[in-house]
Amino acid sequence: MNQNASIGEKIKALRTSQNMTLKQLSEKTNLSTGFLSQMERGMSSIAIDTLENIAGVLGVSLTSFFDEEPVKDISDPVVHSFGLPAVQVGPQIIQHILSHDVSSFDFLPRIFTLLPLANTAEENLEMYTHNGEEFIYILEGIATIQVGSSQYTLYPGDSIQIHSNESHNWMNHTNKVVRLLTVNVPNPFRHAESGHIMPDDPHGQTPDFLRQYQTAADYPEY
Repeated sequence: MNQNASIGEKIKALRTSQNMTLKQLSEKTNLSTGFLSQMERGMSSIAIDTLENIAGVLGVSLTSFFDEEPVKDISDPVVHSFGLPAVQVGPQIIQHILSHDVSSFDFLPRIFTLLPLANTAEENLEMYTHNGEEFIYILEGIATIQVGSSQYTLYPGDSIQIHSNESHNWMNHTNKVVRLLTVNVPNPFRHAESGHIMPDDPHGQTPDFLRQYQTAADYPEY
């Protein structure tokens, strides 16, 4: 079963368990009944921000729509897009790790999805510092990267490389989703150190997705 079909089935099951009709879900989400019907049948893809809207109406966490324990074969070096686990590492930030075997390599590639207005509600943005280097490439949307006292606006195709001992973080000031490709050296799953945005579990299998901004210091070194 592909991911769209799996998500659609879960939405339908949640909706019917709450005795909610498609029309009622449509009215609460401002999405058409035709779109919702297609989505429940796995015939339509769905954006993360739209899925977050539906999750809020149904009273569940965003990541409840994704498989919590994807089957991984670490002997296969190919990471397929349809098999990426989604791990919520902040209220509006979702992480995908682009490796089956995070403990075997010196660098860590990841994709982060920043939902609309991510990191903009805080009066004082939490800044991160750690050893090594960090590369950020914008795949989608417009990101604001804070490095020290400087802010940079990056568009799709733009990139920035920083020394990670400079305080840094990112924001999404728009009402569209932002997707970032990041590469960290050294790999925080191999060299435990505070200052990284990390999930509760390095393999994305933890059942509690709502703890915020855990760091590599919470893990034993591999």
